[in-house]
Amino acid sequence: MSKFLSDNAAPVHPKVWEAMRAADSADNPYDGDRLSAELDERFTDLFGRDCAVMWVATGTAANCLALASMCQPHGGVVCHQEAHIEVDEGGAPGFYLHGAKLMLCEGEGAKLTPEGIAALIDPIRDDVHQVQPHAIAITQASEYGRTYSPGELASLGDFARARGLGLHMDGARFANAAAFLGGDAGVAAGPVDSLAFGFIKNGGMSAEAVVLFDPAQADMVKYRRKRAGHLQCKGRYLAAQILAMLDGDLWLENARHANAAAQEVASGCGERLMHPVEANELFVLLTQTEREALRGQGFEFYDWGAEAARFVTAWNTPEDDAAALGKAIASL
Repeated sequence: MSKFLSDNAAPVHPKVWEAMRAADSADNPYDGDRLSAELDERFTDLFGRDCAVMWVATGTAANCLALASMCQPHGGVVCHQEAHIEVDEGGAPGFYLHGAKLMLCEGEGAKLTPEGIAALIDPIRDDVHQVQPHAIAITQASEYGRTYSPGELASLGDFARARGLGLHMDGARFANAAAFLGGDAGVAAGPVDSLAFGFIKNGGMSAEAVVLFDPAQADMVKYRRKRAGHLQCKGRYLAAQILAMLDGDLWLENARHANAAAQEVASGCGERLMHPVEANELFVLLTQTEREALRGQGFEFYDWGAEAARFVTAWNTPEDDAAALGKAIASL
């Protein structure tokens, strides 16, 4: 069977296993170990600006802990109506943010624009009777596999600063976006205040990074992480995973492979593509009969509504499988 269900279904990269084995010795508990102590410096080098970094076990926790540092319980977070924090995190933002509201915005390709955000928040009265926006959350790459360009990020950063709003990035597939933009993590992050840097979809096992570009926020988030149950006592194993992905730019190598596989599939899709392929997700218009035909040939994928399917490539997707899927779609 050729699996295109999700990059979450991909195995752990061998170098991550090797790093965890190498970390399997006595060290200080929680985040007091030598590996966790390396994170701030390694990510500061990666992004070219000061940051404080801590590990957590899930992307949900990474997003919510970062947002909780910039949004009070009586405030709101502007996000796209298709954002993962709205659609697929089971109410976790409301839980972690103690009732703060998600303020849903429209935007092509699941991307936000300053104009769209302004249309949503400008009618809000500046009084205690209405929820005031405190932050903006964007997704890189977006829920439809679209990538924010450096110019788009700069415009959103300028807008957020002008309005006094925090700017957070859900980077579950940040590596894929960075690969599409040329490989520079700083370019892919732009001027955001915080980033949930995803590793699990890209070859990791159980570690994501909360990257805070205002290191002064770190102390607050560390307390929130403990309270939320995400301060693991053997944190060195999470740090080891992240550092293994950074070594030799493995995070970028894996993402480039996944992106290339997606482009191979896209070559057979033609006008069936619902969105440009800018990362490792494809949304393809297919009838139910056509989807059944593909599954009959051994391809696994998720339906996307009644008229389409979603295909996701991963760091380990065989080139032959991607080529075969592209040809199978083209022959429908």
